[in-house]
Amino acid sequence: MTFVQLIDCRTSRFDEMNRLMDTWVEQTKGKRTATHAVVGKDRSDTSHFVEIVEFPSYEEAMRNSGLPETERIFQGMVALCDEMPTFTDLDVVRDEQLNPATSREFFERAGRAGTAELFARFADDYLDHDPANPGDLGLAAAREEYEGWRQAFDFTFRVDDQIAQGDRVCTRWTWAGKHTGEFVGIPASGQNVTMTGTTWHRFRDGLICEGWWQYDRAGLMEQLGVLGK
Repeated sequence: MTFVQLIDCRTSRFDEMNRLMDTWVEQTKGKRTATHAVVGKDRSDTSHFVEIVEFPSYEEAMRNSGLPETERIFQGMVALCDEMPTFTDLDVVRDEQLNPATSREFFERAGRAGTAELFARFADDYLDHDPANPGDLGLAAAREEYEGWRQAFDFTFRVDDQIAQGDRVCTRWTWAGKHTGEFVGIPASGQNVTMTGTTWHRFRDGLICEGWWQYDRAGLMEQLGVLGK
């Protein structure tokens, strides 16, 4: 079970504490078990800081605490605080990553949903980057391109992997389709085809506002008999 520790402290020497944490990160390379750390400053009290540290489990957190480097850094941290920091130990009972879920939903619906439903979570100023197109597409043009793919193929996406960082989500996917309509001048062949690729989505206010596509278009054309093997 994922474990999170909250460290609440007050200090007027945050720059020194920040350098202290940099030292700990450097000294514990290859040994620390923390997977994610965030430090926040109270907007109403600039001397109040909260650090949120995530671990794969409580046991891994205790192993991390047992490192001699951690103990030394803790003593240095206490010396820099205006008062004794407090610790809150939390077992994570619910963890929702909303942006990855929105990206996943897009791929799970693609090929099945209508244009309005599929693009409901896209910003009006959405910008689409696809090396197969001569230029970037806005939302209306991206919707039109999607309709073109739907008319040419009965298809679905399988989400193989996802990572998220900040406002961006990367999805590695496998696309499978049956060629049922004209595609870039190629008449319907009934051929079953597959393709792999990755898509980066950038989010703003919970909406997808930009997308970057990379996929094996040459492999698709080869399967359709346009490119020689």
